Amino acid sequence: MNVRLVSLSLALVGFALSVSAAHAEIVIGAVLSLTGPGASLGIPYKNALLLKPRKIGNEPVRFIVLDDASDPTTAVTDTHKLVTSEHVDAIIGPTSTPQTLAVAGFANSSKVPLLVLAPVRIPKGDEHWIFVIPQSIPLMIDGVVADMKKRGVKTASYIGFADAWGDAVWQAFKQACDASGIRTLSDERYARSDTSVTAQVVRIMKEKPDAVLSGGFSTPAALPHIALTHLGYTGLQYDNHGSVNQDFLRVGGASVDGVIAPTGPLVVNSQLPASNPLKELGAEFTKSYDAKYGAGSANPFAGYAHDAYLMVETAAQKALKKAKPGTPEFRAALRDGIEGIEGLNGTEATYTMSPTDHYGARTNARVLVQVKNGKWVLLSD
Repeated sequence: MNVRLVSLSLALVGFALSVSAAHAEIVIGAVLSLTGPGASLGIPYKNALLLKPRKIGNEPVRFIVLDDASDPTTAVTDTHKLVTSEHVDAIIGPTSTPQTLAVAGFANSSKVPLLVLAPVRIPKGDEHWIFVIPQSIPLMIDGVVADMKKRGVKTASYIGFADAWGDAVWQAFKQACDASGIRTLSDERYARSDTSVTAQVVRIMKEKPDAVLSGGFSTPAALPHIALTHLGYTGLQYDNHGSVNQDFLRVGGASVDGVIAPTGPLVVNSQLPASNPLKELGAEFTKSYDAKYGAGSANPFAGYAHDAYLMVETAAQKALKKAKPGTPEFRAALRDGIEGIEGLNGTEATYTMSPTDHYGARTNARVLVQVKNGKWVLLSD
């Protein structure tokens, strides 16, 4: 082969390598808890993503969904695989706080946009590539404490998970109670895998609080309410937005009747006034989700995944004008596009991001609901 042909061959190889650096499609990864204690959240997340179109503009979209089995170590492994082996353009997830905190540092250093589905406080220094979809814990718990104050509550106790989620809910609750003049009597904890919290509830009931807040998540959050009701507690029972789904109602049964909780508006979309800016999109999503997975199956967690994808879709339409999927330039443009979202109506909130604020949900993202006859019912002010 002469020198000219060798040079041409090398040039073609170089061209092929440069082309292979870009995808012929947008690849979105998802790290979700499809098994383990977080499955009642992770499965709706996955189901919502599977409803999404396989194109953004003229560009094909491919989803890669991995199960972290509700385990932080597995979540890190899954995230690493998506970044280093699959070269994804964005990641949606993880499902819960411990998994999210475990992957935050790596996700940020990998320079891949991460749209998290747990309402966490992003670790300082890791904010640049991470965006939080659900409502913040203080936003939701402030609504709980305001309702307690309105109902004349003077003293309150807390029972929550013995982990980062339980800590975050307790801190928000304690701060809001102190500001509202409500005295907190106790801070009890239990593991997500526990099957009984009777001892903790007995200690709470000895203090005779006017109200009790549960700081659990998903189906294990029903345990304190079951114990409180079984032992004859007659005060007000509250929960947080991590528990508002059908599985919580199924596991809790009659024991959770009367429980009050904050949530996004999707779960009571049909009860919202016609003037609510989130009602139309929420109704469309609920209709398509229920048509695929069964009547009444749409829940807030499915809505968060829908809204995360909506942000990626919105930002990608701009990013595609600057770079090809699969490249660092596209991921950077996608990140910038998400950060620039302003006034985007989703199913759960009107989202606005900025360089100084990667928590998109605002006050119209919170409503209060109460369990009545096995259903979530919107509470009016």
